[in-house]
Amino acid sequence: MQRDSDEDAWRGIVENYGERVELEDEPPVTPPGDLAGDLAGDPAGDPPVDPVADPTSGQRLERLFRPLPQPVEPDDELDDDFVPPTPPPLPKLPPDRFLAWVGLFGSPATLLVCLVLGVSLPVWLAYMLVAAFVGGFVYLVVNMPRSTDIDPWDDGARL
Repeated sequence: MQRDSDEDAWRGIVENYGERVELEDEPPVTPPGDLAGDLAGDPAGDPPVDPVADPTSGQRLERLFRPLPQPVEPDDELDDDFVPPTPPPLPKLPPDRFLAWVGLFGSPATLLVCLVLGVSLPVWLAYMLVAAFVGGFVYLVVNMPRSTDIDPWDDGARL
């Protein structure tokens, strides 16, 4: 009993929502039961309808399985108007900071590649790679800027 009232409520919401859109040249939508009835024959005992032999059922199937409209390609005229300026060159790292970054990312990458490929490294080289990782991390943390004059509400956006 609850189900009928829910369906009536939803039907009322859908029927009273906004304005109805009138579509041009749209065929009426056939309920799934009618299409199945056309293909399987009438319940009164008529033989089943062959969609290939019966032109009217072929039209129904054609309307049911028509291709979707293709999206419209945007005009490229608007894209050609704006050309962004060339970005500034990347800043050059000092050699000590560059070596710290190489140690931080290069050492684990080297160890991982050797592990995946099955290459055995001498023990002293493995220890050197681990030391380069730890040393690079410690160097970068110690040399981090500690200034607190940065505005916490400034997100860096400029107009």
